[in-house]
Amino acid sequence: MKNINVARGLFLILLNTASLFAQQRSAITVDLSAERGELRPIWSWFGYDEPNYTYMKDGEKLLTELSELSHVPVFVRTHNLLTSGDGKAELKWGSTNAYTQDKKGRPIYNWTIVDSIVDTYIQRKMKPLMEIGFMPEALSTHPKPYKHTWSDGGNLWTGWTYPPKDYKKWEELIFQWVKHSIDRYGLEEVKTWYWETWNEPNIKYWSGTFEEFCKLYDYAAQGVKRACADCKFGGPHTTNPNSPAAEKYLRDFLSHCASGKNYATGTIGSPIDFIAFHAKGNPSVVDGHIRMDMSPQLKAISVGFQTITSFDAFKNLPVIIGECDPEGCAACSMEKNPQNGYRNGTMYSSYTASSYARIFDLAAQHKVNLIGAVTWAFEFENQRWFDGFRDLTTNGVDKPVLNVFRMFGLMPQTRLEVGNDGHFTADQIIAQGVRGNKTDIHGIASKSDREVAVMLWNYHDDDLQTSPATIDLILKNIPAKKVRIHHYRIDEHHSNAYEAWKKIGSPQQVTAQQYNALEKAGQLQLFTSPVWKEISAGTTTLTVELPRQSVSLVKLEW
Repeated sequence: MKNINVARGLFLILLNTASLFAQQRSAITVDLSAERGELRPIWSWFGYDEPNYTYMKDGEKLLTELSELSHVPVFVRTHNLLTSGDGKAELKWGSTNAYTQDKKGRPIYNWTIVDSIVDTYIQRKMKPLMEIGFMPEALSTHPKPYKHTWSDGGNLWTGWTYPPKDYKKWEELIFQWVKHSIDRYGLEEVKTWYWETWNEPNIKYWSGTFEEFCKLYDYAAQGVKRACADCKFGGPHTTNPNSPAAEKYLRDFLSHCASGKNYATGTIGSPIDFIAFHAKGNPSVVDGHIRMDMSPQLKAISVGFQTITSFDAFKNLPVIIGECDPEGCAACSMEKNPQNGYRNGTMYSSYTASSYARIFDLAAQHKVNLIGAVTWAFEFENQRWFDGFRDLTTNGVDKPVLNVFRMFGLMPQTRLEVGNDGHFTADQIIAQGVRGNKTDIHGIASKSDREVAVMLWNYHDDDLQTSPATIDLILKNIPAKKVRIHHYRIDEHHSNAYEAWKKIGSPQQVTAQQYNALEKAGQLQLFTSPVWKEISAGTTTLTVELPRQSVSLVKLEW
């Protein structure tokens, strides 16, 4: 009997292993007559903590690439635009010294560093999601200590997190900033920006009370609107609203804007032109491999949308997911946080493709006016190669995830229905993640008059390799008899500088020849050469083999 039980156990292990590594086949149908409205470029929003990286060598290079990948202007959000200091860039720190005071307490405004940051955007036809923060040292109620000590694990929440000593000076600072921006860039340009105050005030980024944050917001709104009545101002950029405390903070803030007493004007209600909150996932290491968890991120988005639409006055306002990422700390490397190893390879790419598709679905489900989802990832100047930071490039070389955004940038603007009986819905991922034997094989599609594009991915929460999936991509109602097909791919061998770097020995010092090769490997690459194909009765089927954690973009043109 004992031998029988052992044999049965071995059989079950082998059966489960075979099932895990069995090839999955899916049929995905795209009907060019089944339109779903606009494919909004919510992906064309990016942000980062360290504003002084903006005008450094690799920062300028990356911003140029971001501006070039999109058919619309890219929006950029960054912290520390009012923080006091010498302008030196460090991890989770930045400064502009925009505001100081003389010995008599009179304001001194210096926009030199702020201008160098914003100029870098405007030169590339990018636009700021202008974050009004953090508190200048001369205005802080607790100015000492002021600069934090992130690098040695010291206190992060220092003088820059506190309320102002004088709210009228805070208002005037913001008025002067907006007025200066109009003088420098023109009213019509500045009216296209979005202005907001602070970051994640419901956690330690804000060392004041909820009421003090509302007061900070009201005086900031007054400063913006006094300089530019038509400029767009909003908030509150709170953390994941799937936390009851964070949801309450967001709800209480919206209640303040709807019917609370305005601290700056004494009237009822506060200006709010858009609403923003943050949403993050939660990766971990399980049994020696990385396991992603998209569930909390999608749940946060769903709860945030529900909270917003519960206010009749606000349910049609533009919504921005002000930070939209697989987890919460961009400047944490994988040395002490091994789960952050997902950031270097294709797992970040497939997660991004899969999650953005569900974000579109949740926006449609809740009928919200979603205009942007900010990827909080940029670059970290003068750091080790592929150190596991949440960045888009390393030492000026693009990581695989950047190519997902290039794929999005190649997609036309009319979204199409994607038929796929076996796919995960957003609600299913919220409830159970993407676990077990079934992988998330799905797609998102769009068209214009003379092209159709389909992004496909093979995603799973567990970073374990299996056999590739086979996808039969069926396209219907193609208005042409012959099409040219381009197939782009992100996988182990394509659009992947990380694997190319490992193949040359993972060096921390590279030659000029190696750098050029890595730079080329980081670009979006074709999987096959472009081909022409005959179309019969408006229909064609393409078969795609897609490894786990890889992404394809198939484009048909005629």
